[in-house]
Amino acid sequence: MPQRYLGLVTLDDLRAFVAVCEAHSLSAVARDLGCTQSAVSQRVKRLEREAGIALLERRPRGVAPTQAGRILCRAATGSLAELDLALRRLADLRRGDGGTLRITTGATTVRHFMSAAVVAFRARHPHVDLEFQTENSGRRCFEAVADGTAELAWITIGPPVRGIEQHPVLELPWVLAVRSDDPLAGRDHIEPAELAGGLSGIRHIRLPENSVSRMRLDGHLGRGRPETGEGPAAAPASSTSVADWDTAILLAELGVGHAVVPDLPGWRGAGHPSLRLIPIPGLPPLAAGWAVRQWAALSPVAVEFAETVNGSLGVGGAGGGGTAAGPGAASGTAAGADARARARRLSGVEADVPACAPTCAGASEERDRGPVRARV
Repeated sequence: MPQRYLGLVTLDDLRAFVAVCEAHSLSAVARDLGCTQSAVSQRVKRLEREAGIALLERRPRGVAPTQAGRILCRAATGSLAELDLALRRLADLRRGDGGTLRITTGATTVRHFMSAAVVAFRARHPHVDLEFQTENSGRRCFEAVADGTAELAWITIGPPVRGIEQHPVLELPWVLAVRSDDPLAGRDHIEPAELAGGLSGIRHIRLPENSVSRMRLDGHLGRGRPETGEGPAAAPASSTSVADWDTAILLAELGVGHAVVPDLPGWRGAGHPSLRLIPIPGLPPLAAGWAVRQWAALSPVAVEFAETVNGSLGVGGAGGGGTAAGPGAASGTAAGADARARARRLSGVEADVPACAPTCAGASEERDRGPVRARV
């Protein structure tokens, strides 16, 4: 039975053999490599011994490959070139000088959480391609991470999912979004009990029932368990439903209804004079952060990008022990004490049981649309 591999052969043996075939001279290759002719000859003999056939034949002036030698030389030349290229690319990745980093997340995540980080990261690593894969559900984000399509996912942290690590980064407080001329606009805060009991005239703009934020909200308001959203669902009056937080806030600004949403960056200030975001301090905040297969196995550029995002949000490094920012640290939320997302130290969670998937933070939460990719 013919051998399937050259067991004791090294890459240097193959490189020396290819060089001899090209130069037709053992001595010339020895000079180029800075070694003796005998050392080069030993490399060729080792190849011949492992292959079980002569690879070179002596000529009056130098050497030439045999038929078997030409076959091996052609194969080795292409393979060595590809291997050298791969090794250079690995070195680039190790230094953060090249390659592609793929991140999967919701449609508005970059706008709310990553804008500054993308600019800073690109300035440091102009040769690294950032590819954002927009997904419409947490389940699809997890699938992309699990099958290697994406290395990082930014999600709304939810129940554990087998084989996925979730690393919370920051907490987003809940607010009630209303139009500035709404009767509730003058309130400095809203109590959860008021929302659960149904404020007079309130018209809820609601997210889909399968979304993590919807399940958590229903659970906190007594219409289901915060962990799963299961249980009775005596929801307040609602005439409008949307697929993402931004749309809910926009409709509230237009006076269509009232939206209980996480306090997101970019919705306060002079750019939205018709919008009022009323804090709901009695509701536990919603956590957002990273989902990966194994933090310890991430590429250096993935770790640096995640840490750059965390830093731009005023939070310490992620991974392993979670984030490192104390209560009151700056977050991705706009200015204003009542608008700040509370970032605190949160441990990463190793998921080991199947459960309802969290949402890609900022994502439309419909489940039947394919991904959208964008390269930066």
